[in-house]
Amino acid sequence: MDSKPLNGIFVVALEQAVAAPFCSSRLADAGARVIKIERPTGDFARGYDGAVYGESSYFVWINRGKESVALDLTQDEDKARLHALVAQADVFIQNLAPGAAARLGFGSDALREKFPRLVTCDISGYGESGPLHQLKAYDLLVQAESGLVAVSGAPGPWGRIGVSICDITAGMNALIGVQQALLQRERTGRGSGVKVSLFDSAGDLMAVPYLQARYGAGAPERVGLKHPSIAPYGSFACSDGREIVLSIQNEREWASFCGTVLGDAALAADARFAGNNARTRNRPELEAIIQAVFGELTYAEAADRLTEAQTAYGAINSVHDLISHPQLRTRRMTVHGRTVEVPALPYVMEWDEPQFAPIPAIGEHGPLPQVEALPAKKAA
Repeated sequence: MDSKPLNGIFVVALEQAVAAPFCSSRLADAGARVIKIERPTGDFARGYDGAVYGESSYFVWINRGKESVALDLTQDEDKARLHALVAQADVFIQNLAPGAAARLGFGSDALREKFPRLVTCDISGYGESGPLHQLKAYDLLVQAESGLVAVSGAPGPWGRIGVSICDITAGMNALIGVQQALLQRERTGRGSGVKVSLFDSAGDLMAVPYLQARYGAGAPERVGLKHPSIAPYGSFACSDGREIVLSIQNEREWASFCGTVLGDAALAADARFAGNNARTRNRPELEAIIQAVFGELTYAEAADRLTEAQTAYGAINSVHDLISHPQLRTRRMTVHGRTVEVPALPYVMEWDEPQFAPIPAIGEHGPLPQVEALPAKKAA
């Protein structure tokens, strides 16, 4: 589709796993031509599982619409092939182990010096300085190092967040940085370097607990589905065994909840519960009152009352419930000749297409695509 915003942008991605492929996949979705550089054995994320007709669910998710070029960068001939691609690129993305790209001759500073219009994006675990910058960093390790694990889940054994949150956030931040660098290039004519780390991305996610711990009363405890700073907020069991989650955000909502859902309008003015801070301090008493009411209601009856009160609520769904959820938007793509559905992009744009492009096979597009097929580089 010619009207996509990144048509004509050429991206070379020396990438593996999740963070960099997430970034480059979104660039491809927006019309960029993305050449994925893989080892001859392929991106190791291809082997994470075989859930989608033999293909990895991770790989299917974030490698659609790319071209795969398999190179052995220990060989001078393949290094030269990659240099030929980078010479034509608008964007170069890499997330190899710390220092590996530079040792191979693809350090971002040197590349931008040679190609002044090039935008480079380096994604690392812990950044490029500091005593831990050489550590290997996978999502779980960064969840633990950053404190995300310490504020997530319920009391008891530690548990990881159920998706690769640090990788995904780093990929999103890289996408933001690359897009901003391309806009800046339109103004200045020069490319720039974008540097993103999983740890910095997790640190940004942890801003509220950090500020609470450093300047307030302390870091929040692990409270499961409750909220450490807001009450009522969490799940309550209904008479038919189903649980419903709800959230009150302000005093207007609290008053409506008391009168319509709990059937006790006077409770809104009770000194124990007048204001969010008081409700949070007296959470056990508050939750006991709410549970006593919900324990007499079926899920449907509770939902009706919450809807009437305009209280925010939801169900605790399984992944299978998500598959059939009426609000889930999906988009089709083809895997080994079969049609699969994957969650659609979380934003709707006028250039969206009805189907995602397929994923590439390892090295499907050769050791070096035809140079004349690549977009011409603008002069610096």
